[in-house]
Amino acid sequence: METSPSEAAAIVAALERFMRDTAPPAMPAPAGADPWIRTAMLEGVGRWDLRDEPDPWINT
Repeated sequence: METSPSEAAAIVAALERFMRDTAPPAMPAPAGADPWIRTAMLEGVGRWDLRDEPDPWINT
């Protein structure tokens, strides 16, 4: 027994509706900043100034 295209579409629509209805609720965004981003910003503050160094890509 073969299914018609309209029957196949109805099955897919029913599956999509089931997945939407049973999906868990979305998680809220975290309240604080990401600790990895905070650490990266803190590490970047103490770096030396690269403007004083010669640019290795430019021949002088």
